Amino acid sequence: MSELHSVAAQMVAKGKGILAADESIPTCTKRFESINTESNEQSRNFYRNMLFTSDNIAEYINGIILFDETFHQKELKTDTLFPQYLESKNILPGIKVDGGLQSFNNHPEEKVTVGLDRLDKKLSRYYSLGARFAKWRSVITLGNGIPSDGCIQANAEGLAKYALLCQQANLVPIVEPEVLMDGNHTIDISFDVTDRTLSAVFSQLEKHNVDLQGIVLKPNMVLSGYNCENQASVEEVAQKTLECLTNNVPSSVPGIAFLSGGQSDELATLHLNEMNKQDTNWKVTFSYGRALQQNALNTWAGKSENVKAAQEALLSRAKANSLATTASL
Repeated sequence: MSELHSVAAQMVAKGKGILAADESIPTCTKRFESINTESNEQSRNFYRNMLFTSDNIAEYINGIILFDETFHQKELKTDTLFPQYLESKNILPGIKVDGGLQSFNNHPEEKVTVGLDRLDKKLSRYYSLGARFAKWRSVITLGNGIPSDGCIQANAEGLAKYALLCQQANLVPIVEPEVLMDGNHTIDISFDVTDRTLSAVFSQLEKHNVDLQGIVLKPNMVLSGYNCENQASVEEVAQKTLECLTNNVPSSVPGIAFLSGGQSDELATLHLNEMNKQDTNWKVTFSYGRALQQNALNTWAGKSENVKAAQEALLSRAKANSLATTASL
């Protein structure tokens, strides 16, 4: 298992984080519509190429999560497949492998992640093509009477089965149980649901004999609901999030790479910085998508003459989050 341990340690190395560039085609299309740019295979390849070839990006980013389409595309100057191109820059290539969400028990709001069928074969193929880690996202929604224990349990079990299959294929699993922060609930309710979710996830990981030294956890931060009148301070978010993690995450897990969710770029960075002021059992870093890309996307606006400025916008966000991993902001 030593390859898994060394890759997991590299993924959460101090001063660096993970860029999530694994938006599905519909999600990417929505983002492109916001800048009046057509989304097709060529434009998506150009956009990802712009991000990945930013000067010195490897100073701040040590892993990139790819979508299947991107995984099979090429860096435009060298005509090298992206996994091999990233590896040449000392950036670990990762791959999103879940099959998306479907309703849980016919409840309109509760979701369970699908995609375990024949996943073992997919994972082996991705490893042979250069992937070194994978990602699977589960979603827990807060609302009237939800999440149910059954929904939390089903998602926890899916994450554990996926994680074990990854490790059997020599891929480090990113375990991503995302408690959504949409709604007007308080930070205490967020804490309770995140606590229940992480407890179930680690119970299932242990039950399935997943090697915890060979995973990276990608959780939500514990926040006030985005529509809550009383928004918790940066200090309270850091304190509540670390308390929740300490309650549930064994010290054998090498690192935690937070998702940004719907937070603003700046807040996601400030929360990360605040958490790194405390001593923790694990490395605490970032695995952001929108919170790294949004400024770059808007700056690019689909125009090739804006590429350099867009790359600088990405590097600016990546550098700020890199500093936040050492509480250096």
